[in-house]
Amino acid sequence: MDYQDIRTERRGGAEWIVIDRPDRMNAFRGRTCDELIHALQRAAWDREVGSIVLAGAGEKAFCTGGDQSAHAGQYDGRGTIGLPMEELHTAIRDAPKPVIARVHGDAYAGGVGLVAACDIAVAATGTGFCLSETRLGLIPATIGPYVLRAMGVSAARRYFLTAERFDASEALRIGLVHELVPTQELDARINGLLGTVMLTSANAVAESKRLVRELAARPIDDALVSDTAERIALIRTSGDGREGVRAFLEKRKPRWVTEHEAMIGQDGDDEEM
Repeated sequence: MDYQDIRTERRGGAEWIVIDRPDRMNAFRGRTCDELIHALQRAAWDREVGSIVLAGAGEKAFCTGGDQSAHAGQYDGRGTIGLPMEELHTAIRDAPKPVIARVHGDAYAGGVGLVAACDIAVAATGTGFCLSETRLGLIPATIGPYVLRAMGVSAARRYFLTAERFDASEALRIGLVHELVPTQELDARINGLLGTVMLTSANAVAESKRLVRELAARPIDDALVSDTAERIALIRTSGDGREGVRAFLEKRKPRWVTEHEAMIGQDGDDEEM
């Protein structure tokens, strides 16, 4: 695909996917969603990619949601921007690799949904958040399931209804983001997380994402206990499971760590945003 609204960069085994519409505060239109979905799915199944970072270009915004000028008053049978956005959230959810949100500037409406959909969210301390849909006579429907899971029902109820702007410390308190750092330290912290992921088994990470997704809403009962026991038995006998335990006992690095180190050595030093 010939990207117009995004750009991608390979950095030391991580794929950085950057929404590149700074003149529109990185608001997305249908094409933006299609390009993001394509880039996410391509990175998800690229064996040389260990992690994915989702970011926004420029200094002003991570993403300010749907570009209303691109689809105002439209309904095309696909739910305008709704269905492409749901497909984008699904691409993030189903990617068998960690997807990390690098959040700065403003994150509004659908931008908050992207933050909530990612596995890990690191925000600059000056970031502002807003679920602004009700100010436009709209509702945060497509992003709702992800935002509810991230910040909880009580906080979601308040911010869905009031469309208040809230700061990064509040986003951390309610669970929307996982960490706050000064803007100048944002890339360094992301790179630190990427280095941590490098120590993990790609298969175990994929299965862990699936575990969270499938167990989150289930009651703890005999069926769940049996399910989780079967999962740990299967992962122990997998190739990575056997290699990880063997490497621990032999006091050496597991295969995936040495492979990542070799890959980073070939790629050279990471760049700054």
